[in-house]
Amino acid sequence: MYLEHYGLDEPPFRITPHVEFFFSGANRGATLQALIYAILHDEGIVKVSGEVGSGKTMLCRVLMEQLPKHVITLFLANPSLSRDDILFAIAEELQLPISDGARVSSVLKSVQDKLIELYAGGHQVVVLIDEAHTMPRDTLEEIRLLSNLESNRHKLLQLVLFGQPELDAALARPDMRQLRERITQNFALEPLRRPDVAAYLDFRMRAAGYRGPAVFTAPAVSEIARASLGLTRRINILGDKSLLAAYSDNAHEVGLAQAKAAVRDAGFAPPRWRRLLPWAAGGALAAGLAAVALSLGGNDAARSGAPAAAAPPAAAAPAAAADLAALPPDREEAEAVRLGPQAQEKLRQTQRWLAGVPDEHWFVQLLVADEGDPVQLEGFLSKAGQTLDPAQVRIFLAHTENGTRIGVIYGDYATRDAAAQAVAALPAGLSGWKPYPRQVRRLRNG
Repeated sequence: MYLEHYGLDEPPFRITPHVEFFFSGANRGATLQALIYAILHDEGIVKVSGEVGSGKTMLCRVLMEQLPKHVITLFLANPSLSRDDILFAIAEELQLPISDGARVSSVLKSVQDKLIELYAGGHQVVVLIDEAHTMPRDTLEEIRLLSNLESNRHKLLQLVLFGQPELDAALARPDMRQLRERITQNFALEPLRRPDVAAYLDFRMRAAGYRGPAVFTAPAVSEIARASLGLTRRINILGDKSLLAAYSDNAHEVGLAQAKAAVRDAGFAPPRWRRLLPWAAGGALAAGLAAVALSLGGNDAARSGAPAAAAPPAAAAPAAAADLAALPPDREEAEAVRLGPQAQEKLRQTQRWLAGVPDEHWFVQLLVADEGDPVQLEGFLSKAGQTLDPAQVRIFLAHTENGTRIGVIYGDYATRDAAAQAVAALPAGLSGWKPYPRQVRRLRNG
């Protein structure tokens, strides 16, 4: 409808993955090159994790396009198959003649023979598994066994798992240790930060044929970044609706009014973590922390025979890390942000910790929220200290265009696996809200 109005050759913000619209910024291009390298150099099982709408499927499609011709790619879009069914699915992708009543052992032998034949012909075979977080435990075990197929010197089958952060939690279970140890590379697609959102919007416009000055104003970009949580699928939806709103206003520039209209029209249901701790001013933090305090208290209630707090909803999405940078606060700043004495001490602990912890270390991101009621934050910190090591509970401040945000973090781990295991071991009142591992360098650099 608005293509001619903006001089576009095609819609710039389609949500279906078109490889010519692949955005190489925000470390996406570097991740793609690292994936290609890992596949070509026998790196075993590779894992890519990211939130819903963060661009995993797009990355997978571009990977398929850019792998050399001697690499045969098998794409499994429905990994929620049984252990036996996924083997049959791979056999089908390899175009093997499998009879209906074939035994699993014979199918496995046929797959292995075919892989040996392809390897002898100078080919590599890689299986790209989308939505891997939905895989049952037994199917994950089958993936581990398939990774054992190898010649004298090389893997016969490379495996790349694309999944939501729930995949990390599943792999952190003790019974997944053998599979976890076979994962040689871990990549994470984090949400886009505000400068990346501006670059992304402009890139998509120009990829669709636009040749003029930037269409999205700075206030519009900030609003889209805030409402989208940095997730590319949401950015696409809001970008399209914003262009339509500006077209309806006979404008060639998308301003804050059009971006706000797009946000209202999109009506995104907030992820569960955001329903708990909405990024809105006022009493949002108070309400969220009260809910978590009740949830943390559920364990005590269960031990005492009292009713436990209701379990959180089933859908899960961890707090986005976009636009969050740790700020070593002084006393005046901490008081200006309306923090209680315990929170102020936690901030000082964070400052001392950041002064010595290596960039390569990891921690657990528990919660992120806007500034709110200091009393509720104090109550949450006290409650968390009863179920976790209080010396390992820290908070940090982040200043953004939309105000000050408060992050609650936990622990100090040398590896991502150790942090993921810590996530899996969290009390039910916290694990239900899907905390996730995060690297120290991301906290320092924003």
